[in-house]
Amino acid sequence: MRRTALAEGIAAMGAKPVLHGDNGSTLKATTVLAMLNWLGVKPSYSKPRVSDDNAYAESLFRTAKYRPEFPAKGFANLDAARAWATHFVHGYNHNHRHSGIRYVSSAQRHAGENQTILAARHELYLKAQQRNPARWSTNTRNWAPIRPVTLNPERDSVVNACSAARHTQPLAA
Repeated sequence: MRRTALAEGIAAMGAKPVLHGDNGSTLKATTVLAMLNWLGVKPSYSKPRVSDDNAYAESLFRTAKYRPEFPAKGFANLDAARAWATHFVHGYNHNHRHSGIRYVSSAQRHAGENQTILAARHELYLKAQQRNPARWSTNTRNWAPIRPVTLNPERDSVVNACSAARHTQPLAA
């Protein structure tokens, strides 16, 4: 966590990132909380008995387990597991095109390259539609960049709206 925070320049960011986890004791430990505070990372926890927070992690685990190169009989040792996970994470972030962010990689999205890629796709689709309008029954695919991705968009938008309203209301006398 410390390496990532320093590599990403989190200390200099205006809006601090959030590390979301379950309600386990590991992320609530005093030393971990102190480190997160020092790094400028806000901790966030799943609400008890709310299953939708964990769905993203479970989806990632399923993606990993169903990769053709995932060993059917487990890993030979911890080093083999770490090497496989390192390779998987790199591929998942740099090669895998995610449908939820318009088929760009998370690395492209993180670097801000998605805007240029999506604009080029939009132009390509428009040209294809102009060359052969009969092939298109409606508009082309929407290649507009996706808004920020959150764990629970519906709940997060309500929480953010309530928080904004609370901070703009005058204090009672």
